[in-house]
Amino acid sequence: MLFLLTGDVQIGKTRWLENLCAGLQAAGTCVAGVVAPGQWVPRPEGQPGGKHGFDGAGRFEKLGIDNVLLPQGERIEFARRRDLAAKSKAFTEGTQAKAAKLGWAISDTAIAQVNAHFAALAKQAGITPADSGMPALPANETRLAPHAMLVVDELGRLELLHSCGLTNALAILDAGPTPQFPHAIAVVRETLLDEARRRFEPRWGKATVIGPDDAARNLVLETARAAGGAH
Repeated sequence: MLFLLTGDVQIGKTRWLENLCAGLQAAGTCVAGVVAPGQWVPRPEGQPGGKHGFDGAGRFEKLGIDNVLLPQGERIEFARRRDLAAKSKAFTEGTQAKAAKLGWAISDTAIAQVNAHFAALAKQAGITPADSGMPALPANETRLAPHAMLVVDELGRLELLHSCGLTNALAILDAGPTPQFPHAIAVVRETLLDEARRRFEPRWGKATVIGPDDAARNLVLETARAAGGAH
C-alpha cells in the first residue's frame, strides 16, 4: 500500500513521521528511506511572524532542513533558507534547486548523497536505480530485513514536476510494491498530491491519503503488521 502523507506546511508532518518510524521499528518493522527534520532556533524577540518558515505560533525560526538516512541514522545538511545560503560561503546552492526557483537552497552534493542512499535501497529491492552511475551498496550500509517500510520525506517540485532531485526514490516508488518494500509512505504537499497519484497509482493501486494524526498512525502500524513486519 502507498500512503501519501500531506497537509498544510508546518503542521508537524515530519515530527509525526519520526514518531511513526520509531513505533514501526519498536513493533519489528524495518524502516528505510529518509526523513527531513528542520533546523529550528528560537525566534528573536520582536521579529515579525509568518516569514522565512516560522512556525504557526511564531516562536521558532526555521533555518534549514536536514536529511536523516534510515535505517542507519546518518544526518546530512540538505537545504538552507535562501537568504542564509546567499550569505554563507560554506553552503553552495545547487543548480537543480536554483533552476526550479525553489524557496530553499538545496545542495547538489546533498542530493547526490541521498540519491546514493536510495540507490543502495533500490538494489536491495531488486530495482534498477534511475541513475545507474550511482555507487554500489556501501560497505557500511545496513542490510534490510524483509517487509520493510519505505519512507520518503519529501517529494516536491523537483521530483514530481521536474523529474530531478531524489530520482532514485522515484525509481523505487515507480516500481510499485515489492517483497522488500510492500508498503511505502511519501510526504507530498497538497498542491502536488494529484501529480503524485497520477504517477504512482498505476503500479500501487489507489493511494491512501493520510494526515499526521492518531488514526493514520494506527492504520500504518496495522498495515505493516499484516505484511509480516512484526516478529
